[in-house]
Amino acid sequence: MAMRKRLTSKASSKLVINSVAFQDHITRSLLHPNFSLSDPLLTCRRRAPRNPQARGGVERRGLQGQDWQEEREYVLDSAPPPLTLAQKLGLVASPADRLTEDKWTQVKARSVQQGDSAQPCAICREEFLLQPQVLLSCSHVFHRACLQTFERFSGRKCCPMCRKEQYETRVIHDAARLFRHQCATRIQAYWRGYVARKRYRKLRKSICPKDKQLRRKYFEEKLQELNDSFVRYCHTDTEAFLSDINRSLSASRRVFQELERKHVSEPQENDWDQIQSQVIQRGVWDCPICLTALCSPSLPTEGGTSSHQKRRRTVLLSCSHLFHQLCLESFEAFALESRPSCPLCRSIYHKKLI
Repeated sequence: MAMRKRLTSKASSKLVINSVAFQDHITRSLLHPNFSLSDPLLTCRRRAPRNPQARGGVERRGLQGQDWQEEREYVLDSAPPPLTLAQKLGLVASPADRLTEDKWTQVKARSVQQGDSAQPCAICREEFLLQPQVLLSCSHVFHRACLQTFERFSGRKCCPMCRKEQYETRVIHDAARLFRHQCATRIQAYWRGYVARKRYRKLRKSICPKDKQLRRKYFEEKLQELNDSFVRYCHTDTEAFLSDINRSLSASRRVFQELERKHVSEPQENDWDQIQSQVIQRGVWDCPICLTALCSPSLPTEGGTSSHQKRRRTVLLSCSHLFHQLCLESFEAFALESRPSCPLCRSIYHKKLI
């Protein structure tokens, strides 16, 4: 009887110890880390910084130090959590050993292969950019602030992706390096585009393009530049300068007309035949002055001409243009020059009645 009581007391004490061990394990592992048996409502008291300005100064100095210091990776969990009573008694499996540097290299290689750093954060769905980034031992990547907020509001340390518990976290900078590389690539692309456009504009000013419209625009711009530079450096009074140009052009035109009158010789009979063949090839049978049909015994006529138009004589000029005799005589009578020029091409002519 005494033996039975002793065994019963031992079993009950062992049961009490196991229950206490499980309760301690649940309290320390599964519930909030700040859980207290005296505070069952899980009230978390946050300590406010004593001097916010000093804290801000420390953060600014830390950010300035990050600018010149080399980015290094480090594990946030510096020491493993102490074993609970259940883990010491063997009721619950003990946590795995800490990851070595080689294992962290394998985890990071698996994360790089999955491309997690190039994708948005799985918690906030925003790009990483230059914000702090953490790598979990399960090869998932999150914002450091997002992971801390998730752990604080969930009350347990569990991966948001694969639900692995008691993971290790390591600060990495892969997303920041990718973002800097993208920014540098974009800046280089913009710079190369600017240099190419600048070089193209310079080539357009020195090389004539092959396209017809571009060539016309090119010569217009060149002529405009020459005119502007000529007006800018040659004369200050624009109106007087333009009037001088007009007088020079009219004088040059008179000189050339006098030379044409002196050197124009009367065509021979063979020349008149060639001129008449040019008229036939051109196929124009209307008088340019009165705009009525021409008629000549040696030239074809249209079928609908009247008898009055057939009696009107036609004159052939040495410039291969045809007119009614009366129309040309009227034009010569009203001309101001002593020897009028052709009404069409403005050249000195000899005429022949046909």
